[in-house]
Amino acid sequence: GSLLARKRELSLMEEHSTLVNPPQKGYHKEKSKGALLMRAYERLLKYAKVYTTSDPESGTHPSAAREFDLAHLLVEEMKSIGIEDAFVDEHCYVYGSIPATKGCEKKPALGLIAHMDTSPDAPGENIRARITEPYDGGDIVLNEEKHIMLSPKEYPQLKNSVGKRLIVTDGTTLLGADDKAGVAEILSAAQLLLTSEKPHGTVKLAFTPDEEIGRGADRFDVAGFGADYAY
Repeated sequence: GSLLARKRELSLMEEHSTLVNPPQKGYHKEKSKGALLMRAYERLLKYAKVYTTSDPESGTHPSAAREFDLAHLLVEEMKSIGIEDAFVDEHCYVYGSIPATKGCEKKPALGLIAHMDTSPDAPGENIRARITEPYDGGDIVLNEEKHIMLSPKEYPQLKNSVGKRLIVTDGTTLLGADDKAGVAEILSAAQLLLTSEKPHGTVKLAFTPDEEIGRGADRFDVAGFGADYAY
Protein backbone atom coordinates (compact mmCIF):
# COMPACT_ATOMS: atom_id res chain seq x y z
CA GLY A 1 0.00 0.00 0.00
CA SER A 2 0.94 3.66 -0.06
CA LEU A 3 3.16 5.30 2.55
CA LEU A 4 0.14 7.36 3.63
CA ALA A 5 -1.89 4.22 4.36
CA ARG A 6 1.04 2.69 6.24
CA LYS A 7 1.41 5.90 8.23
CA ARG A 8 -2.20 5.62 9.39
CA GLU A 9 -1.70 1.98 10.35
CA LEU A 10 1.47 2.79 12.27
CA SER A 11 -0.20 5.51 14.31
CA LEU A 12 -2.48 2.78 15.68
CA MET A 13 0.31 0.20 16.09
CA GLU A 14 2.74 2.38 18.05
CA GLU A 15 0.65 2.35 21.22
CA HIS A 16 0.99 -1.43 21.46
CA SER A 17 4.46 -1.97 20.00
CA THR A 18 7.39 -3.09 22.16
CA LEU A 19 9.91 -1.82 19.60
CA VAL A 20 8.53 1.46 18.26
CA ASN A 21 9.23 3.54 21.34
CA PRO A 22 7.94 7.09 21.72
CA PRO A 23 10.46 9.91 22.20
CA GLN A 24 11.95 10.19 25.67
CA LYS A 25 9.79 12.51 27.72
CA GLY A 26 10.74 16.14 27.19
CA TYR A 27 13.76 15.32 25.03
CA HIS A 28 12.55 15.88 21.50
CA LYS A 29 10.33 18.82 22.35
CA GLU A 30 13.24 20.60 23.97
CA LYS A 31 15.72 19.70 21.25
CA SER A 32 13.37 20.80 18.48
CA LYS A 33 13.16 24.39 19.68
CA GLY A 34 14.74 26.76 17.18
CA ALA A 35 14.82 24.13 14.42
CA LEU A 36 13.92 26.80 11.87
CA LEU A 37 17.15 28.66 12.63
CA MET A 38 19.54 25.70 12.81
CA ARG A 39 22.56 25.37 10.56
CA ALA A 40 23.95 22.03 9.40
CA TYR A 41 26.76 21.90 11.97
CA GLU A 42 24.28 22.65 14.77
CA ARG A 43 22.11 19.77 13.63
CA LEU A 44 25.12 17.45 13.55
CA LEU A 45 26.09 18.38 17.10
CA LYS A 46 22.54 17.59 18.21
CA TYR A 47 22.24 14.30 16.35
CA ALA A 48 25.67 13.12 17.50
CA LYS A 49 24.41 13.04 21.09
CA VAL A 50 21.79 10.42 20.25
CA TYR A 51 23.03 6.84 20.73
CA THR A 52 22.25 4.98 17.49
CA THR A 53 24.91 2.27 17.17
CA SER A 54 23.52 -0.64 15.16
CA ASP A 55 23.88 -4.22 16.41
CA PRO A 56 25.29 -6.83 13.99
CA GLU A 57 24.30 -9.67 16.36
CA SER A 58 20.62 -8.73 16.36
CA GLY A 59 18.03 -10.40 14.18
CA THR A 60 15.50 -7.58 14.48
CA HIS A 61 14.65 -4.69 12.16
CA PRO A 62 15.97 -2.25 13.21
CA SER A 63 18.84 -4.07 14.86
CA ALA A 64 18.63 -1.85 17.98
CA ALA A 65 15.51 -0.15 19.35
CA ARG A 66 17.63 2.88 20.32
CA GLU A 67 17.74 3.85 16.64
CA PHE A 68 14.12 4.96 17.05
CA ASP A 69 15.30 7.76 19.37
CA LEU A 70 16.86 9.67 16.49
CA ALA A 71 14.09 8.63 14.11
CA HIS A 72 11.42 10.20 16.33
CA LEU A 73 13.53 13.32 16.79
CA LEU A 74 13.89 13.70 13.03
CA VAL A 75 10.16 13.25 12.40
CA GLU A 76 9.34 15.98 14.88
CA GLU A 77 12.01 18.25 13.43
CA MET A 78 10.85 17.61 9.87
CA LYS A 79 7.30 18.55 10.82
CA SER A 80 8.55 21.68 12.56
CA ILE A 81 10.12 22.96 9.33
CA GLY A 82 7.05 22.17 7.24
CA ILE A 83 7.40 18.54 6.10
CA GLU A 84 3.88 17.68 7.13
CA ASP A 85 3.79 14.03 6.04
CA ALA A 86 6.94 12.97 7.93
CA PHE A 87 6.70 9.66 9.80
CA VAL A 88 8.74 6.67 10.93
CA ASP A 89 7.58 3.14 10.08
CA GLU A 90 7.74 -0.01 12.19
CA HIS A 91 11.24 -0.84 10.91
CA CYS A 92 12.68 2.61 11.78
CA TYR A 93 12.69 4.10 8.28
CA VAL A 94 11.86 7.81 8.29
CA TYR A 95 10.02 9.20 5.26
CA GLY A 96 8.82 12.64 4.26
CA SER A 97 8.34 14.78 1.18
CA ILE A 98 8.39 18.35 -0.06
CA PRO A 99 5.64 18.91 -2.66
CA ALA A 100 6.49 20.38 -6.05
CA THR A 101 5.87 24.06 -6.59
CA LYS A 102 3.13 25.11 -8.97
CA GLY A 103 4.00 24.24 -12.55
CA CYS A 104 6.67 21.69 -11.57
CA GLU A 105 4.38 18.81 -10.57
CA LYS A 106 5.37 16.71 -13.59
CA LYS A 107 9.11 17.07 -13.13
CA PRO A 108 10.99 13.95 -11.91
CA ALA A 109 10.89 13.42 -8.14
CA LEU A 110 14.31 13.66 -6.51
CA GLY A 111 15.16 11.55 -3.47
CA LEU A 112 17.73 12.31 -0.76
CA ILE A 113 18.72 9.49 1.61
CA ALA A 114 21.10 9.16 4.57
CA HIS A 115 21.43 6.66 7.41
CA MET A 116 20.94 7.29 11.12
CA ASP A 117 22.92 4.44 12.68
CA THR A 118 26.59 4.59 13.57
CA SER A 119 29.25 1.90 13.35
CA PRO A 120 29.60 -0.71 16.11
CA ASP A 121 33.37 -0.67 15.54
CA ALA A 122 33.82 2.14 18.07
CA PRO A 123 31.85 3.36 21.12
CA GLY A 124 28.84 5.44 20.06
CA GLU A 125 27.35 6.42 23.41
CA ASN A 126 28.01 9.53 25.52
CA ILE A 127 29.61 11.37 22.61
CA ARG A 128 31.17 14.67 23.64
CA ALA A 129 31.44 16.63 20.42
CA ARG A 130 32.87 20.13 20.30
CA ILE A 131 33.97 22.76 17.82
CA THR A 132 37.66 23.67 17.88
CA GLU A 133 39.27 27.05 17.47
CA PRO A 134 40.52 27.72 13.91
CA TYR A 135 42.98 24.92 13.19
CA ASP A 136 46.63 26.02 13.20
CA GLY A 137 48.14 22.93 11.58
CA GLY A 138 49.48 21.33 14.75
CA ASP A 139 48.30 18.59 17.09
CA ILE A 140 44.76 18.85 18.47
CA VAL A 141 44.34 17.74 22.06
CA LEU A 142 41.19 15.64 22.17
CA ASN A 143 41.59 14.33 25.70
CA GLU A 144 44.25 15.77 27.95
CA GLU A 145 43.61 13.30 30.76
CA LYS A 146 43.98 10.28 28.51
CA HIS A 147 46.67 11.90 26.32
CA ILE A 148 44.65 11.45 23.13
CA MET A 149 45.76 13.64 20.24
CA LEU A 150 44.70 14.22 16.67
CA SER A 151 47.94 14.74 14.78
CA PRO A 152 48.73 15.61 11.15
CA LYS A 153 51.62 13.14 11.46
CA GLU A 154 49.03 10.36 11.63
CA TYR A 155 46.36 12.12 9.57
CA PRO A 156 48.18 14.30 7.00
CA GLN A 157 44.84 15.32 5.45
CA LEU A 158 44.40 17.63 8.44
CA LYS A 159 46.69 20.07 6.65
CA ASN A 160 43.81 20.72 4.25
CA SER A 161 41.81 22.18 7.13
CA VAL A 162 44.20 24.85 8.34
CA GLY A 163 42.22 27.94 9.31
CA LYS A 164 38.97 26.03 9.67
CA ARG A 165 37.07 25.08 12.81
CA LEU A 166 36.73 21.32 13.23
CA ILE A 167 34.14 19.19 14.99
CA VAL A 168 35.85 16.59 17.17
CA THR A 169 35.11 14.25 20.08
CA ASP A 170 37.08 13.61 23.26
CA GLY A 171 38.82 10.71 21.52
CA THR A 172 37.02 7.94 23.41
CA THR A 173 34.11 7.58 20.97
CA LEU A 174 33.33 7.99 17.32
CA LEU A 175 31.70 11.24 16.19
CA GLY A 176 28.95 9.76 14.05
CA ALA A 177 29.37 12.17 11.14
CA ASP A 178 28.92 9.02 9.04
CA ASP A 179 26.16 9.62 8.34
CA LYS A 180 24.62 12.11 10.73
CA ALA A 181 26.41 14.85 8.80
CA GLY A 182 24.48 13.64 5.77
CA VAL A 183 21.22 13.77 7.71
CA ALA A 184 22.08 17.29 8.87
CA GLU A 185 22.90 18.49 5.36
CA ILE A 186 19.70 17.03 3.91
CA LEU A 187 17.44 18.64 6.50
CA SER A 188 19.29 21.95 6.22
CA ALA A 189 18.83 21.83 2.44
CA ALA A 190 15.16 20.94 2.93
CA GLN A 191 14.75 23.92 5.22
CA LEU A 192 16.28 26.25 2.62
CA LEU A 193 14.07 24.80 -0.10
CA LEU A 194 10.93 25.22 2.00
CA THR A 195 11.75 28.87 2.69
CA SER A 196 12.82 29.63 -0.87
CA GLU A 197 10.65 30.91 -3.70
CA LYS A 198 12.62 28.97 -6.28
CA PRO A 199 10.55 26.50 -8.35
CA HIS A 200 11.28 22.80 -7.81
CA GLY A 201 9.85 19.36 -8.37
CA THR A 202 8.83 16.95 -5.63
CA VAL A 203 11.63 16.10 -3.19
CA LYS A 204 11.48 12.84 -1.25
CA LEU A 205 13.47 12.41 1.98
CA ALA A 206 14.39 9.18 3.77
CA PHE A 207 16.59 8.29 6.73
CA THR A 208 17.42 4.64 7.27
CA PRO A 209 18.66 2.37 10.08
CA ASP A 210 21.35 -0.32 10.03
CA GLU A 211 23.45 0.78 7.06
CA GLU A 212 26.65 0.19 9.02
CA ILE A 213 25.86 -3.52 9.35
CA GLY A 214 24.78 -3.98 5.75
CA ARG A 215 21.02 -4.05 6.30
CA GLY A 216 20.07 -0.47 5.51
CA ALA A 217 18.15 -1.31 2.36
CA ASP A 218 16.51 -4.51 3.63
CA ARG A 219 13.12 -3.00 4.51
CA PHE A 220 13.28 0.20 2.47
CA ASP A 221 10.01 0.88 0.65
CA VAL A 222 11.32 1.82 -2.79
CA ALA A 223 7.91 1.96 -4.46
CA GLY A 224 6.34 3.88 -1.60
CA PHE A 225 9.27 6.29 -1.47
CA GLY A 226 8.32 7.36 -4.98
CA ALA A 227 11.51 9.03 -6.19
CA ASP A 228 12.54 8.85 -9.84
CA TYR A 229 16.18 9.44 -8.87
CA ALA A 230 17.74 9.30 -5.42
CA TYR A 231 21.10 10.00 -3.85
